[in-house]
Formats: sequence, C-alpha cells, structure tokens
Amino acid sequence: MIDAAIIPLKEHFSSLDDPRAQHSIEHLLLDIVLVTICAVICGADTWVEIENYGIAKQEWLKTFLELPNGIPSHDTFERMFARLRPEQLQQCFLNWVQAVFHLTDGQLISLDGKTLRGSYECGGKQGMIHMVSAWASQNRLVLGQRKVNEKSNEITAIPELLKVLDLNGVVISIDAMGCQTEIAAQMVAQQGDYVLALKGNQGDLHQDVEQLFDHAHRQNFRGIEHDFYETQEQGHGRQEIRRYWVMGKTEYLLGAEHWAKLTTIGCVESQRQVGDKMTCERRYYLLSLPPDATGFATAVRGHWGIENQLHWILDVGFREDQSRATQGYCAENLAVIRHLAINLLTQEQSAKGGTRAKRLKAGWDDQYLAKILAQVPTPSSKL
Repeated sequence: MIDAAIIPLKEHFSSLDDPRAQHSIEHLLLDIVLVTICAVICGADTWVEIENYGIAKQEWLKTFLELPNGIPSHDTFERMFARLRPEQLQQCFLNWVQAVFHLTDGQLISLDGKTLRGSYECGGKQGMIHMVSAWASQNRLVLGQRKVNEKSNEITAIPELLKVLDLNGVVISIDAMGCQTEIAAQMVAQQGDYVLALKGNQGDLHQDVEQLFDHAHRQNFRGIEHDFYETQEQGHGRQEIRRYWVMGKTEYLLGAEHWAKLTTIGCVESQRQVGDKMTCERRYYLLSLPPDATGFATAVRGHWGIENQLHWILDVGFREDQSRATQGYCAENLAVIRHLAINLLTQEQSAKGGTRAKRLKAGWDDQYLAKILAQVPTPSSKL
C-alpha cells in the first residue's frame, strides 16, 4: 500500500536538481526530501526531530526508499535544504498539487502574506522571510507560494505567484497591498475575476468610493441601484452583524478607466457588540464581478480563511514562528514542505481532532500515514 501511496510524491519531486558535488553524495536527494515530508507530517519541526523520526522509522521507510547509507544526520538534512533551489521545490509542489487535487469550479483563491518570524538570523545578513501563499478556501488547499524579496514587498511577489496558477473561471481575493491596476489587469488577462480590498493607498479612488457609499447610506439607498446582504452571529458574549452592499456603474469613478473589468464597488460594515461596548467599521472593495451582495459576502468571508485555516494552523499546529531554520534556503524550503503536509492532513478526514492530533497519529500509526499519503489523482484537475 505504501509504495502506491508514495508514487505521486516520487514522480513529482524526482525532477529536483541535486546541488551537491556528485562524488560526495552518500544519501539520495529524493530520499532526503521524502523522509523530511513524512517526518513533518508526523510532527517533526526541527532538523534533529526529522533525523530522530528517520532513525525510529528506518525499517518502514526502507520499504519504499533506497536509503543506501541509512538515515542522514540532522546536519545533512539542513545542508541539503539550505542549498536546494526553492524555485524548483515550489514548482514540484505545484505540479504535485495540480496532479493530485481537484479544484472546485468557481473557486475562491485568496492571496496573502505571512512572515516566518523564526527565519531571522541573529547577527547575520538574513532578515525575516515573508512568503505569499495562494489558498483555495472551499477545498482548503495551498496552491502555491512565493517569497517576497527582502528589498521589496508583496506587490512584486503576487504577479509571480499568479503566473503559475490557472485562473480561468476563479475569483481571486487580495488585501489592500495587492490592490494595484497592474495586478488587476493580470488577473483579467488570465481569465480570472477579482475582489480587491481598497484602502488609502489608492488615494482619490478610495475617497471617491467612500463618498459614494456615504451618500447612499444617508439616502438609505433610496432610488440607488444596489444589492444588499446581512449576516448575524452571536456567541461567547459577542454579537456581530455584517452588512454587505454592492453598487455598479463604476464608469463614473475617478480613475476607473485604469482598472481592467471594474464593474462593481462593495462596502462591508461590521458592527460588533461585546457587553456594553459597540464598535462599527466599514471597508471598501473593487470587484470585476456583477453586483451580487451574497457572492460578495462569500468572497470577503472566504478571504479570512487564509488567516484562520492556513496561517493559524502553521503557527499553532506546526509552530512555524518558532522554527529556527536560518541557513541558506532552509526557511523557504521548509515552508513549502509544511504547505504540502497541510494539504495532505486537511484532505484526510477519517481521524478525529485537529492538525496536531493527526500529526501525532501519523507518527504512531504507519498505516494511517500511508493513508494520508495516498491521495488519489484526479484526471481533470483545474488548478
């Protein structure tokens, strides 16, 4: 069973170029990568833990890996991932996701960044690494990732990540950092639609949209073509009401001609009451979609999933911020391995409990780990 389960990973990660001198190789690159993947799924968060996992499970690992000289040392794992080109590992990850998982039609893809706080090298040249990830909210899958260059920001990483994704028929949500005319044009050119958070970085346009909604609210939207949707949530001593409005006719907005396929503007009002204290906040959006308030609400709420379902799991379930992988490309490469582990653990639904419980069970039960690895390829992926 395990050999069949590991075949997709073997196939898609076997194309990695080995950065080591051929005469000094004692451990196969594919063995090192696959042991690391299994170890991270099973709860290992450091190089020493990865080595210890390999030693404990060596006989089982040898049923599908070659391991000609046994399990590498933790220093060997670290040196390898410090030198392995992250672009290649990310491409292998992308190829694997596209081959193994099926993306629901009309999917919402959220793009957002996360800082790897443990990647900072004290006294060294490397600062904290920031990664932008693409998250399919409905299927709960990481689709890809790109590192933000140290002397840049997410604006440069987002287009690179979008290039490798199939956006045909999907909706992409990005926070205010990615609300740029060039990024909107790229998404439309790739046959996708967008929901972009609009803030002060767009100056006159943000002010114009805010004034339009302020005027509409003062008129209680009488005589103004719009769509509206409201949700109410209550629990833990808190009541929250979210109101969603969308309006079309964007051609009269200042600078609207610079935004590809801009058809709708949106406003979200969040009213929260905790005890006697009430707060109210409004946020504004640009959309390339028809003015449908329910669909707008789904996109806005779905975008929060990348924080609640991906970034939170990385921090709590994988202790990512405590990871002291500072050498070379280690931090960036381990981030890809953790994304792969999250995809596999999330899709496996037979075990009770959250990510931590699944990782522990996979470490204890080799058959359960084989089940996690045995994601069945779909013939018509749309990623």
